Order: sequence, then structure tokens, then C-alpha cells
Amino acid sequence: MPIYEFYCDDCHTIFNFFSRTINTAKKPRCPQCKIRTLTREISLFAIGGRAKEGDALDDLPIDESKMEQAMQVLAREADHIDEDDPRQAAKLMQKLTDMTGLELGPGMQEALQRMKDGQDPDEIEAQMGDLLEDEEPFLLPTKKGKSARRRLPPKRDETLYDL
Repeated sequence: MPIYEFYCDDCHTIFNFFSRTINTAKKPRCPQCKIRTLTREISLFAIGGRAKEGDALDDLPIDESKMEQAMQVLAREADHIDEDDPRQAAKLMQKLTDMTGLELGPGMQEALQRMKDGQDPDEIEAQMGDLLEDEEPFLLPTKKGKSARRRLPPKRDETLYDL
């Protein structure tokens, strides 16, 4: 009985679906946003044996220890922010970029500035949604100091849904 993986572009999340039969045609709706029809992903699989030294992520221009430390700090602080205050959420996002060296794309920079000014995030999304959807939200610094556009990996919802 297969498990299929599907991706929602709106939620930027991969979901797992259990099927009692082999079903290569069915495409479910997103269980989170319930709007978008998901696209099938090729599932990862494991191969036995010894892993080679080094990691595929070694080439990324981000200091992993700096990123891990930033995520721990931000996780602690996120528990204490007022979700109704866009200024606090903007400060948290600014702290993320400062601590990790990530840069925001121009649309995200504008949205963040508007949140710092106290504008309602739903209003910002309504006005800028199309622009933000077409833009990579984060720019990773390259090893030469220039910015490179890369999208962060999708989240994974570990729930097993019925197909």
C-alpha cells in the first residue's frame, strides 16, 4: 500500500497521502489551505551503505552553526510575541535576517517595512500578494558576497492523510 507525497505551492509544504491501492492519477486538495490541488512529488528513499564524507549542504554559503543558533533564539522569542502586533513579527523577521546573513527580496523588504510601520499583515498580503508570490522571499549570500536567489526547502507535514 503506497504512500504518495504531494506539494502545495501556496503553503510551500509537502504532504503525505496513504492509498489503499496504487493510484497514479488522483491529485488531492491541500489539507492546510484547502484551495490548491496538489502536485505529486517524487519521494525520497534511502540507500544502504556508507555515506561519503562531507554533505551536499556544505556548498551553501550559510554558516550552519550560525543558522542553528539563530533558529533557537528565534524559537524562544516567537513564543513571547503578540500575534496581533505586526511590529513584533517584523522585528523577529529582521532579527532572523541579521543573525543568519539572509537578505530579503525587494517585495519582502517592502512588506517588512510596512509591518514595522504597524500596517495589518492581511492588508499587506491583499495589496502585495501577487508580487510576493512571484518573488523568492530570501536571497542567500554567495561565497563572493553577492546575493543569489534560492528558495528555502519546503516544510514537511508529517501527518499521513488518506488519498
